Amino acid sequence: MTIDGVVIAAHGRQYLVEMSDGSTRLCFPRGKKSELACGDRVEIQATGTGQGVVEKIAERRSLLYRSNEFRQKLIAANVTQIVIVVATEPSFSDELVTRCLVAADSQEIRPLIVLNKCDLAERLPAARAALGIYRQLGYPIVELSAKECGKALLPHLHGHTSVLVGQSGMGKSTLLNALVPGANAATREISEALDSGKHTTTHARLYHLDETSDLIDSPGLQEFGLHHLDLGVLEAAFPEFQPQLGRCRFRDCRHDREPDCALRAALERGDIEPRRFACYRALRAEIART
Repeated sequence: MTIDGVVIAAHGRQYLVEMSDGSTRLCFPRGKKSELACGDRVEIQATGTGQGVVEKIAERRSLLYRSNEFRQKLIAANVTQIVIVVATEPSFSDELVTRCLVAADSQEIRPLIVLNKCDLAERLPAARAALGIYRQLGYPIVELSAKECGKALLPHLHGHTSVLVGQSGMGKSTLLNALVPGANAATREISEALDSGKHTTTHARLYHLDETSDLIDSPGLQEFGLHHLDLGVLEAAFPEFQPQLGRCRFRDCRHDREPDCALRAALERGDIEPRRFACYRALRAEIART
């Protein structure tokens, strides 16, 4: 007899599965290959006190993951919203934000950008300027200070299974502690010398916010490979490209040096922001290596 549950923590080949009665079991996948993610709905077979084996993974609503030429790294399953945390300090990667947005779009996951550490007033204008292109494109952005008013994010999480993503040092752990009292997520000082944070989360973990809202915290990201996407999905994930798609002279236009390229013409007119186009080109080259 199998028991239904939800994976609430994933670390290597060990998974903490929560049962419908609120109890948990430490579970392992059957076989050598592990394809489970935090948020997965599973059927397990109890094997002993507090332990079990995962027999089946239920069909997923969504699966957020990153990949390169050699391997895939699952981040979270069945999420409806991705919360991309950036900060006024340290500086954040513009390309990483775009990659997260593309990954979310490919899985029809709602994006939300959170600008943290807004109490650092002298840093705020530059951070807002860096996010200006995303605001112009219609991506929702919430500004807050996790140390002072992290709970201001709660209304934006209601009714969703959200996953927190972002570079190390953006204040995700501090934000989590504000949203989930008792989570006791470790926080560390930012390494000013490296202009990046130290990793504080080593595995994904799901927390219940209320009866209809869950939050998955994920390890800090320094890269987000999208080797698994196809070119059509990639192009569709850039909203500023939409008016130009299908208008190039050549159907298989690579938007590189081909004549009468609609995307490059839009870039020259200023309708497409150069940083975004450069990120698209980098992603296209990455996918083309398949």
